[in-house]
Amino acid sequence: MSAASGTGAPGPRRGDLELGPGAVLLHGFAGPDAAALLAGLDAVLRESPFRHMVVPNGRRMSVAMSNAGLVGWVADRSGYRYAPTDPDTGRPWPAMPDAFAALADRAAERAGHPGFVPDCCLLNRYAPGARMSLHQDGDERDLGAPIVSVSLGLPATFLWGGVSRADRPRRLRLEHGDVVVWGGASRLAFHGVDVLKPGRHPSTGALRLNLTFRRAL
Repeated sequence: MSAASGTGAPGPRRGDLELGPGAVLLHGFAGPDAAALLAGLDAVLRESPFRHMVVPNGRRMSVAMSNAGLVGWVADRSGYRYAPTDPDTGRPWPAMPDAFAALADRAAERAGHPGFVPDCCLLNRYAPGARMSLHQDGDERDLGAPIVSVSLGLPATFLWGGVSRADRPRRLRLEHGDVVVWGGASRLAFHGVDVLKPGRHPSTGALRLNLTFRRAL
């Protein structure tokens, strides 16, 4: 049985790493779908290219971002929010490719969260030196739905904390095709990505790409 087939009873399986209640690291789960995911990403970026957003304190994010789906996550001087249109183009965000939603649904089911239908996918591009500080994903209206995060390209060190910022985070190596899913009691866990180290991957070159699926509306 393929690890990404989605057949059988939902829930973690041997080889998956449980990070906490409702949180699982699925090693290599997206590997068989990586080519389709990257093709879908290219199509989205032709309409809404990556850009470095500016957060309310005026700092430029080191991670470049875009979005796909009914809404997209945006940041600027006025704050953080989900918006139906790309502020750079004035047009709706590109539709989420079929391969995106299908992979997110299968991963969520494997992690014990069946029936996940994402309406938003955040697209993140990490170049060497980029990082994502510890944060919670709490801007979504539906906190009952999980987060599904897919890693492609260069390996990264994922920081997995608790529901309090004071909790010391674990350091987990994420490889090409790894997927982290968290929901339930872990839905508001703090998490981040340490500074990306230089390298080269046959699928993405000198970059790490991350697809993060959410139900925002």
